[in-house]
Amino acid sequence: MSETKDFIPKWHRELDLFSKIKPVLILDGNVLDVYQYPVEGSTPKGSIVRLTDYLHYFFRDAGYQDIIFYDSLQGFYNSCEADMVQKFAQLVGQRAYGSSIQAAFRGDKEGGAASLVQKALTQNKEAVVIVMNMASRYISSPDQLNQDEVDAFTGLVKASLTAKDVLDQETHVMRKNLLIIIANKLNDLPAWFYLQNPNVKNIAIGAPAKEERESLVMGGNFSSFFARDIYQADIREYETAPEELKKIQEKFVALTDGMSFTELNGLRKLCKKEKLHIREMCRVIDLFKYGIRENPWQELDLEEIKHAKERFEERVKGQPYAQTKTLDIIKRAITGLSGLQGSSHGRPKGVLFFAGPTGTGKTETAKTLAEILFGSEDACIRFDMSEYSQSHSDQKLLGAPPGYVGYEAGGQLTNAVRERPFSILLFDEIEKAHPTIMDKFLQILEDGRMTDGQGQTVYFSECIIIFTSNLGIYTRDAMGQRHPNVTSDMPYPEVSKRVRGAIEDYFKLELGRPEILNRIGENIVVFDFIRPDVAKLILDAQIQKIVKTMHTEKQIELTIAEAAHEELLKAALGNLNNGGRGIGNIVESHLINPLARFLFDNDAYENVSVSIEGIDTATAPVSLKGSIKSIKKEADR
Repeated sequence: MSETKDFIPKWHRELDLFSKIKPVLILDGNVLDVYQYPVEGSTPKGSIVRLTDYLHYFFRDAGYQDIIFYDSLQGFYNSCEADMVQKFAQLVGQRAYGSSIQAAFRGDKEGGAASLVQKALTQNKEAVVIVMNMASRYISSPDQLNQDEVDAFTGLVKASLTAKDVLDQETHVMRKNLLIIIANKLNDLPAWFYLQNPNVKNIAIGAPAKEERESLVMGGNFSSFFARDIYQADIREYETAPEELKKIQEKFVALTDGMSFTELNGLRKLCKKEKLHIREMCRVIDLFKYGIRENPWQELDLEEIKHAKERFEERVKGQPYAQTKTLDIIKRAITGLSGLQGSSHGRPKGVLFFAGPTGTGKTETAKTLAEILFGSEDACIRFDMSEYSQSHSDQKLLGAPPGYVGYEAGGQLTNAVRERPFSILLFDEIEKAHPTIMDKFLQILEDGRMTDGQGQTVYFSECIIIFTSNLGIYTRDAMGQRHPNVTSDMPYPEVSKRVRGAIEDYFKLELGRPEILNRIGENIVVFDFIRPDVAKLILDAQIQKIVKTMHTEKQIELTIAEAAHEELLKAALGNLNNGGRGIGNIVESHLINPLARFLFDNDAYENVSVSIEGIDTATAPVSLKGSIKSIKKEADR
């Protein structure tokens, strides 16, 4: 583990540096969180405080004697040291009523907030810090300001240009008069206020870094903030096994990547309420993210997984490599080895890229996997990426931002994952998606989470993500004409090599996004062509399914003579370019349709025995030669 006791957040260090250089600092990002104060000073090191209190202690420790806060509801105030309001009132020639100075953020008139800020920053009697809190709420729109709002921000610009430095007569230290503006997003403020203004510096506040979470969970103020509620008395069990405790802590730190201190505090409260044992410490994250304590991944029937290959072979014929590779991903997820070589513990459980000719079982493999893992094909959520080929398609998938049409509806992907966090996500024909969507997949594959248009975080860490593609089956020449890159007479190793090469060329050269390929890694699974021996297996499986269904639902006993079967097989082998789907089409046109016609014309709807002796493919449409006997009449005899 890295040393954490002296860790100071990046934004804290930037604040320390630029408060000595710039008169105006804008803090944006994770500004509504609470924060762990990293140094000893006006408040104990490790204290958990709000941002406004943090800034009060920070500037108090920097030697400032006059620190004042402003928002449009309370006016000017200081909730940490109320007497500073009186000092500020004297400094700007105003009268304080109670513990605040009322001033509206409208115009640049005498007594208005902007006017008082300008007055305070241009005086040189005493160094002052003014923190304008919740600045995102001062105006309705940064692009449509009324004249009062324009005047108010113009007053702040003037204040930034004329702010003075003040010499402390006791310490002989020169300090700047400072204006700190806290906004949710930088673009909540008018762009002309901060762009190309050399007196303004923007400082982004992010979620707690790894070192901060380590400090919270493994040291610092942990004993009073976290251990009391998470570890409880059972921590004594680990006094003789510190390494095991350390592993649990490290995993907890990794799984909370991207969480705010407020969310970490929510985990602490959940641990206390659920009375979780220390070894269950990481399970509270599932409870917090998904609202469930029982993780389906931990409830899997391992014996059933061991026999999953047989399940695959029943439904997908002739793809042993694809099945083995797919099962390897599942076994890796079950054993907890997914992403072990990387730094993120929040990545999806597995990522697969299914490539190969059409009709070879890519989608069927994904559905079978969903049934094995989660008990139902419904857990395989399919997205046809041809529907997301436009530049704005990322909004349809992930949700439109505030103010845009469809904002309330959310995104189709984020809604689906929020509803079913334990699922297979199948992105069909991924090459047809717009490149902007590929950017979103980068974050999902790396971090396992995504913030939708409504600002809610959606977690993909319990999903398996499967992309399918027909890339590499055809190539285009200089004239744009398609030519086969692989053919069914090639051996599988050659097919696999050519398809993988074409996929790499697409991401690296055509799309120009090799980093996406790097996230997929070695999980490209190339499906083989449907070979003649496999075609016979698929045909037999489909015929058996028809015979079984007719017997179960219609009490019709169907037999197919060898000659008829040979005709079906001959037709199926002549349509292998469309894979298993092509065989299904042959079965439909050469067996199901003429059989339905044959039964209808003979008024045979149920309780009959049907024998198909031959199939006449020379006629249009195809016709059957056969006989029908009533099972009921035979029984009566």
